[in-house]
Amino acid sequence: PPADDLADEMEDVDFDDEGAEEPDAEAWETEDDEGLDDGMEPQDDSEVTFSLHSASVFCVSLDPKTNTLAVTGGEDDKAFVWRVSDGELLFECSGHKDSVTCAGFSHDSVFVATGDMSGLIKVWRVDAKEEVWSFEVGDLEWMEWHPQAHVLLAGTADGNSWMWKIPSGDCKTFQGPACPATCGRILPDGKRAVVGYEDGTMRIWDLKQGTSLHVLKGQDGHQDPLTCVASNQDGSLIMTGSVDCHAKLVNSATGKVVCVFKMESMAPKAPAGEGEEAESNSVESLGFCNVMPLAAVGYLDGTLAIYDLSTQSLRHKCQHESGIVQLLWEETSAVVYTCSLDGAVRLWDARSGKMISEYRGHSAEILDFAVNKDASIVVTTSGDHQAKVFCVQRPDR
Repeated sequence: PPADDLADEMEDVDFDDEGAEEPDAEAWETEDDEGLDDGMEPQDDSEVTFSLHSASVFCVSLDPKTNTLAVTGGEDDKAFVWRVSDGELLFECSGHKDSVTCAGFSHDSVFVATGDMSGLIKVWRVDAKEEVWSFEVGDLEWMEWHPQAHVLLAGTADGNSWMWKIPSGDCKTFQGPACPATCGRILPDGKRAVVGYEDGTMRIWDLKQGTSLHVLKGQDGHQDPLTCVASNQDGSLIMTGSVDCHAKLVNSATGKVVCVFKMESMAPKAPAGEGEEAESNSVESLGFCNVMPLAAVGYLDGTLAIYDLSTQSLRHKCQHESGIVQLLWEETSAVVYTCSLDGAVRLWDARSGKMISEYRGHSAEILDFAVNKDASIVVTTSGDHQAKVFCVQRPDR
């Protein structure tokens, strides 16, 4: 930034602030520091470091309307809403008694919801910075806002999915099998939701009627717990991922499995006693490209697979050195972002399968990340107790 802008920013800083202890020192590193010998300074490509958490930071979301605010939740039982531009704290979402594992803004950025592992969910009005609603369910597995309304959906370890109107609290429950509802997603039409369960089944629910439209189980379902679900832009296709290393493509209208993507190299299980390593693989994240008929699947063994939906075949395999935690597609291009256990964010061109760029700065695994609408920034959270903001503007745009 020009010197004048920097000077203005300096005026806003309170140097006597108690919060400005050691952890914040990183925020003051300038680009000149990058010339240091490798042994001295770990590489940090981030623009802003948010370091108010005192333990692993599990989740992050950006406010959809302006993309200027982030909410993060962590193992320290805390959640914070803060400004992405400078890491300035807006307010703390206080009162949680367990790790905050879910956090997100409503579609219009009016509300922010935070949920902890014990099942305490709180909703705050962002402009007033005040709590407007809270509710306690069983152990929380996932939580998501409705894409068009002030309605919150959550899945719990007893197999139920809950839906509330906010802030009135009108409530509806969807009873699944007697095992955890491990993942869920409201479909783009806002009328249906897909929920995956620990027993390998998947259900498509009618949110208004509270009835299940389709159940996939047995051969149609997965052999192991579901880990993630996604839908394409118009909601006609759903993809489910599981610990069984399969990703299934499902027609959401008929509930029929269109095809199953499985990695050939992942089929054989290591014989017992040969060490656990070969065993531990699973689908960790998946998603559809908006601009081409492509889908991406990220695996715990570090494989990013790009599948061609029109031919239902594997198009590219992009190898990471360690497990993929999450992936996200850019909204308007065939670029997919991954974050992994090695602490790096990577951008991949799904057409060529080549890596475009890599960003580092965390000293531990990245646990969650979010990309803003115009794909100019990525916000990451990590086991190193920090959240970071990376500028990823690319010259080819």
